[in-house]
Amino acid sequence: MSALIFKAACVQMRSGADEKANIAAMNELVREAAGKGAAYVQTPEMTGLVQRSRKELFSQISPDSHNPVFATASELAGELGIWLHVGSTAVLTGEQRAANRAALFSPSGERVASYDKIHMFDVDLDNGESWRESAIYDAGDAAVVVNGPGAPLGLAICYDLRFPDLFRTQALAGAEMLTCPACFTRQTGEAHWHALLRARAIENGAYIAAAAQGGVHEDGRETYGHSLVYDPWGRLVGELAHDEPGVLICDIDPGLVQATRRKIPNLANERDFSVTIEEAADTKRRAS
Repeated sequence: MSALIFKAACVQMRSGADEKANIAAMNELVREAAGKGAAYVQTPEMTGLVQRSRKELFSQISPDSHNPVFATASELAGELGIWLHVGSTAVLTGEQRAANRAALFSPSGERVASYDKIHMFDVDLDNGESWRESAIYDAGDAAVVVNGPGAPLGLAICYDLRFPDLFRTQALAGAEMLTCPACFTRQTGEAHWHALLRARAIENGAYIAAAAQGGVHEDGRETYGHSLVYDPWGRLVGELAHDEPGVLICDIDPGLVQATRRKIPNLANERDFSVTIEEAADTKRRAS
């Protein structure tokens, strides 16, 4: 593994209902990040389109083979000589069906990995806020770890953050930098964003980088922002402490991952175990 420190960037966006406008915003912010020395640049979930209306969504999205978000990202990566991670965009997969798909492009412009969001955000929150991603998106079924700019990367998207086994599986497979680009709702972000990201970093002895959508979007949703990076010890390396579009640049030191895992070798110490469910005697009496 390379021990060279490299610069990573999280691009914070406020994608709207016009895919072309969102691609233009991505282009500008990615160029800004590269201009500040980033070797790896990550954009948020749903970079290409944040659109709650099913009809409007399917009127704009394209199959993977000619998706304009991925095509632009490939060109940018090759031109700027960077690793460009599109946090995700909606990709047409069939009649009224889509995938929430991430893609990683190398400095040559080649796509070296894709990942479809595994966990669907099907929830009912307070104040009537309700989401049913599975009504539109087909869930992925494969975790992905890929060699990136200076460390193996684990790919995840937004709601995946609440499923620690995914990140543990990636860490055990060699991931030293975890990722979780997101479009977190303000309600859940204010409650859990920082705590969950920090926990995933600490329990796996890994960096975690999370580029976010932020602010009030054209479709009416409000997202939390606060793109950030935690290091393997759980220290906040950097944060955009707001929900405005912008670029966060942080140094990533793969050597710190190895040092942290030597201090607390929980990945090496993990053991298989079984679960036994026992009923207390007083519970049985009450039941009878």
